Amino acid sequence: MTNKTLTRMDLSEAVFRNVGLSRNESSTLVSSVLENISDALASGEQVKISGFGTFSTRDKNARVGRNPKTGEEAPIPPRRVLTFRPSHLMKDRVVAGNASRKG
Repeated sequence: MTNKTLTRMDLSEAVFRNVGLSRNESSTLVSSVLENISDALASGEQVKISGFGTFSTRDKNARVGRNPKTGEEAPIPPRRVLTFRPSHLMKDRVVAGNASRKG
């Protein structure tokens, strides 16, 4: 398993190489797409990317949690969390990627 992280710069570079936009235009495009996704999620919309997955938000109720180290109870306030459900194509691709590395 590699410790490589795909960054915004990596995405911009891929757009530059594969689409043919300038580096500056590629960076602007990637930033715009990510900003649109963020804005949609912040306003409570789902974001579905075909062949990749679905991003959505979910509201969680307040509850009482427990510190695993001390056993002390602590209140956990209500919050909104981000969820991601990968598509079946993405799941299959990840499984196939792991299988090819083991051989």
